[in-house]
Amino acid sequence: MTPFRLGLTGSIGMGKSTTAGFFRAAGVPVWDADAAVHRLYQAGGAAVAPIGRRFAQVIVEGAVDRAVLKSLLIADPAVLPDLEGIVHPLVADDRAAFQAMAASDIVVFDIPLLFEKGTEAEMDATLLVTAPPSVQRARVMARPGMTEAQFSALLSRQMPDTDKRARATHIIETLGIEAAQACVTALIAHIRNSLL
Repeated sequence: MTPFRLGLTGSIGMGKSTTAGFFRAAGVPVWDADAAVHRLYQAGGAAVAPIGRRFAQVIVEGAVDRAVLKSLLIADPAVLPDLEGIVHPLVADDRAAFQAMAASDIVVFDIPLLFEKGTEAEMDATLLVTAPPSVQRARVMARPGMTEAQFSALLSRQMPDTDKRARATHIIETLGIEAAQACVTALIAHIRNSLL
């Protein structure tokens, strides 16, 4: 039986990683898009050879050097579609393999750019993790080395939270740990009831 696919997303500083942890703690398998990219970029990863053929300068000691790649993308944003053309199909393969191996009635797909890339079309429902802008800003600016310019750049690449709210099936406000965890527990129960 195909598991119920829940797409989890949220902008930076909204509490998405913490919320994903609540699903894991409840025994629901969680696929992490960022972790998948890390696996693809490390030595022996499926993305190393094709990226190396196109962008040889970003391969260091048999792996994709993310700092060099970031510098390349800043210097020449026009190469991003080429990179995405290599990486996105590999990420989709990784996601499909995870789903095929998951022995669960529900699987969560933690995808930061779920709506931006249209991946929500492959999900049975979506969950947006959100918080007020002031809370988001405080959380992000508390990260080591974060600057206003970096925060603004990150926000500019993400769909506005109001647009995500309009598209999401479910929304959890992450103002407190216990309340957010209770919402996850309730959502799991709601999904399981809908599957009966």
